[in-house]
Amino acid sequence: MKPTTDLPTLETLAEPATDGGMQRVAVIGNPTRTTDLLVGAWVAAGIRASVMTPELALAALEAGDVALFRLDVLPTLDGIEPGLDVFPALEQRGVRILNRPGALLAVHDKLRTLAALTAAGLRQPRTFHATAGTRLPHLPLPCVVKPRFGSWGKDVLRCETRSDLDRALAALSTKGWWRRHGALVQELIPPVGRDLRLLSAGGEIAGGAVRVAAPGEWRTNISLGGRLERADPPAEAVAEAERAARAISIDLAGVDVLPWEDGWVVLELNGAADFDERYSLGGRDVHSEIARALSLGRTPQLAPLPATASF
Repeated sequence: MKPTTDLPTLETLAEPATDGGMQRVAVIGNPTRTTDLLVGAWVAAGIRASVMTPELALAALEAGDVALFRLDVLPTLDGIEPGLDVFPALEQRGVRILNRPGALLAVHDKLRTLAALTAAGLRQPRTFHATAGTRLPHLPLPCVVKPRFGSWGKDVLRCETRSDLDRALAALSTKGWWRRHGALVQELIPPVGRDLRLLSAGGEIAGGAVRVAAPGEWRTNISLGGRLERADPPAEAVAEAERAARAISIDLAGVDVLPWEDGWVVLELNGAADFDERYSLGGRDVHSEIARALSLGRTPQLAPLPATASF
């Protein structure tokens, strides 16, 4: 589905407000289907919300307004989208910032994610940072090679043997993102054909869904043909995801958790995760739950949703 949210222009932002000075909520990032649905639901609930570029946010937002940063990984996988440079001016102006730069970098840079979760005592698969000329130690096999700034399952390779790993590293060494950041070589969590993506908002889980891998595919990314199922997440998975979001101090993010041995492990976080109404849990609309958890105004009590299935 093509996004339909129109970014406001400087001319419309300069128009006199007709809402009695109501707080403005800006979702900062490129329009996507997720931001379409999120902003549309918030506007319907009476929240003065819109999608803005960082430049428009800098021109429009005032003290008491809210800026929710949803900058994503660059398509080239060598960093995140530009826009964090407007943060100091917005904060100095008195704008409330959600997904602050340090937190957003920590969820998109998988090496920083690993450091933050390990420091917080969350169990992590054994991981090594590979760069040009690195002599890797004896590695657990099978393993996965992935970009430091990765998304959509792009350039993620599974290696069963050391020869597979050597070939993968040689192939990836031609990539621009490799030359800039290197790659992570990580112990493979045995795939079960599905994972659980939970949405953390304001320190609590406001939504979630099961992602099911496409036939013949071990990765669960929707961009690779995976599909979504409604979820009834186990309490242990919810607790682990909440711990991870707190460790990074991220206000709104997707948290990917997998069953591993006798518990759950947080594999990745995503500061611009895609989601829709299928992420609603327990009969509570996910978009309204996010607004409530982030204290973005009153949200209506909606009718219960269909029954969910366990992970």
